[in-house]
Amino acid sequence: MLYTLTDLQNLTVHASDGDIGQTKDFYFDDKHWVIRYLVVETGSWLLSKKILLSPISIKAFNQEHKTLTVTISREQVKNSPDIDSEKPVSRQHEVDHMEYYGYSHYWGNTGIWGREPSPNMMAPGYYSVAPKPDNLDNPEMSADVEAALSRDNDHHLRSSDAVTGYHLDAIDGELGHLQGMLIDIDTWAIRYLIINTSNWWLGHLVLIAPKWIKEVSWPTSKIYVDMTQQQVKDAPTYDSSVPFNIEHEQSLQTHYGRNDE
Repeated sequence: MLYTLTDLQNLTVHASDGDIGQTKDFYFDDKHWVIRYLVVETGSWLLSKKILLSPISIKAFNQEHKTLTVTISREQVKNSPDIDSEKPVSRQHEVDHMEYYGYSHYWGNTGIWGREPSPNMMAPGYYSVAPKPDNLDNPEMSADVEAALSRDNDHHLRSSDAVTGYHLDAIDGELGHLQGMLIDIDTWAIRYLIINTSNWWLGHLVLIAPKWIKEVSWPTSKIYVDMTQQQVKDAPTYDSSVPFNIEHEQSLQTHYGRNDE
């Protein structure tokens, strides 16, 4: 099932030894279009410190009660690496975070979560037989970390709060602005961007698949889309009051599949 970013904000995070805080923002990868971290504000118990929460640690999501259950503890959170929520997450910070919690690195492979199809399969102890060695005993993984650090200037993690409101340019004109995203929480992949077309087509929301995004320009606060205005106008509209279901998915796949040909 797909959820909007709004659905996933202000969730209470249940750790193994008590509540951690609430989800406030999301860092996403604009190369693979996946949520890499949730930003959690810890509240008074930890002086409202903001921490990164990897989807690797998420065990369960309860939409009715607006909760996330995670495998980490409050004690771990206390000593977790600090972040500056006003700046992009660097690769060095990711390395520190992943190594602190004992997670494998997702980069260096073709999949969005390394060798695995979903983040929870990267959790320590997921496999009861032949667990993955850590990078201290794996020279190949250590080399991968070094290579990743050397490419730090080409990193692609940004805040969803920061990008919301960016204007989109089609091949032949403006499309509107980014209003939100639809997330598949099995993989935490961003399946669709929710576009408000009020700039030129009043009163409509449309969904655009990330494969149509040509570039996210942080200096100009714009998203460039490899589509025409007419292609967007022909796409099924999105009604935020109606739950996104399989019929919507099939309709979008038919539309975008046709445009692929």
